[in-house]
Amino acid sequence: MIITIDGPAGTGKSSIARLLAENIGYTFFDTGAMYRAVTYVLLDRKIPFTDKGQIEELLAYFDFRIETSAGEYHYYVDNKDVSHPIRSPLITKHVSEVAALAVVREKMVILQRRFAENGHSVFEGRDLGTVVFPNAELKVYLTASAEIRGERRFRELLFKRPSEAENLTKEQVTQDILRRDLQDSTRSESPLKIADDAKVIDTSFMTIEEVIGAILAFGIRPHAAS
Repeated sequence: MIITIDGPAGTGKSSIARLLAENIGYTFFDTGAMYRAVTYVLLDRKIPFTDKGQIEELLAYFDFRIETSAGEYHYYVDNKDVSHPIRSPLITKHVSEVAALAVVREKMVILQRRFAENGHSVFEGRDLGTVVFPNAELKVYLTASAEIRGERRFRELLFKRPSEAENLTKEQVTQDILRRDLQDSTRSESPLKIADDAKVIDTSFMTIEEVIGAILAFGIRPHAAS
């Protein structure tokens, strides 16, 4: 069974998808990390986002893998752990631009569908229910007000990366989220939108546990360990 959880930044997608997967014994995939990894490599190798030829060559040999250690997910590109650098403000600033490139999305869709072959999975992202897995058994779309999403993201930065947050304000983080919303929803390739058959949940005033409970109420079948 494939469960997709889509929605804009700050709705709690990653935390909810990860805990839901753990709860029902499914594999969790943060597809946003894949786009961040591509963005990181392009910037690291100084490949212009407009150079389709170099990007295609890079993606032809793009070696991305996910490992878990002590309950934490680690993302590797060419055997290098990029889990921390792909969350930097620089990557956040450019990831929507890279994700809008058709050549990148085509490659990521192939990889995501390949990962899905491993079994019961929860995929989190922005176009999973509409493009990557249009026949997924359960599609969930999370939403929340921009103000609340900005506050959540700002608190997350303060807790996880205080050195990066000290030069930012909650208003700046909220404006950045709105900028990403516009980029993601208006891009020509796989824009962020609600699938016709998605279950929409407004997480503005819900705890993570309450959101997971609402998703479980849709009748998910837990995967029994063999």
